[in-house]
Amino acid sequence: MTRSLRDMGSPLVQRMQGFGSTIFAEMSGLANEHGALNLGQGFPDTDGPQEVLDAAKAAIDGGRNQYPPGAGVPELLDAIAVHQKRFYGLEIDPGSEVLVTVGATEAIAATILALCEPGDEVVTFEPYYDSYAASIALAGAVRRTSVLRFPDFAIDEESLRAAFSSRTRLVLLNTPHNPTGKVFTRAELELIADLAREYDAWVVTDEVYEHLVFDGLEHVPMATVPGMAERTLTISSAGKTFSTTGWKVGWVSGPAEAVAAVRTVKQFLTYVGSGPFQPAIAVGLGLDDSVYAGLSRSLSAKRDVLVAALRDIGLSVSMPSGTYFVIADVAPLGATDALTWCRELPARAGVAGVPVSVFHDDVDAARTLVRFAFCKEDAVLREAAQRLSTLRA
Repeated sequence: MTRSLRDMGSPLVQRMQGFGSTIFAEMSGLANEHGALNLGQGFPDTDGPQEVLDAAKAAIDGGRNQYPPGAGVPELLDAIAVHQKRFYGLEIDPGSEVLVTVGATEAIAATILALCEPGDEVVTFEPYYDSYAASIALAGAVRRTSVLRFPDFAIDEESLRAAFSSRTRLVLLNTPHNPTGKVFTRAELELIADLAREYDAWVVTDEVYEHLVFDGLEHVPMATVPGMAERTLTISSAGKTFSTTGWKVGWVSGPAEAVAAVRTVKQFLTYVGSGPFQPAIAVGLGLDDSVYAGLSRSLSAKRDVLVAALRDIGLSVSMPSGTYFVIADVAPLGATDALTWCRELPARAGVAGVPVSVFHDDVDAARTLVRFAFCKEDAVLREAAQRLSTLRA
């Protein structure tokens, strides 16, 4: 007898069956249910620069509400090229070496789908942003990881070398790194570059937190490492820099033939998007250096507030050098599993966080680690600190 489709269980393809609702959706839902302060999901609770917001309104009022050009609006393509030259000395052609995407998440997916055949291997570090694993699975590729371990999250060279093989197609690198807040050093980048050249692999860098670096440290794009511009695709976005995460304006830049490959895939994912927001982000990229410095300075102060609060309740904390996030070990509070602890936290203390283990293949490497976001108003962070104090060990 023929079985009906309804009797066959989930129709989801096998390679995606390990991916359900994201942890961000779950923790945000619990935060809403319990009226908790959401330090789980990484979005700011304030808007970005007024000049950028006004430019978006002007674009809408000016009728820029239909399909933009497939590669992106000319002024944004130009602004991205100028940005790369201004901050990093990188010369890129806006007409052939830049592609605007619907956020960095699409850029990552389109790039992996464009460059990887089924069975190809992708080297990345864990913990990793959750879309990395999903995008690799969508391509039918194989994930190979090297663990960054709390509290310093330094590269383990032996582990990294072991992740490479004759099947390595690309390295997926995130710096500054979510969720750890690590900023990869030039020496670490040179090690990755050496391995990429040895195994003839592409390097795809997710640099969405490029301007959120603290304590006088420097963000070094992989494309600036000698000999790497011709084998590196650089991904970034406007959401984190300009506090416009809902606009979904990202981009990828690199060698023309590789960008063309990504564009071939991207056009069948979303075609185009973010029409009136693209010219607004072009305005943002041209803002004065003081705007960028002010953002970093403000977030650094917010980081310090949250880190102090977490240490005050007896937790071991890794001081982040960049991004929106700080990781703490909740074992001193008696926790043995951060996932369970985070699911209970909104009801217990009125605060939401995210267990780092969900970003790992090696779950034991992060069994009691929790990520908290500090990209919130100062009053929210102070209230969160007060609520967390009720958990003091």
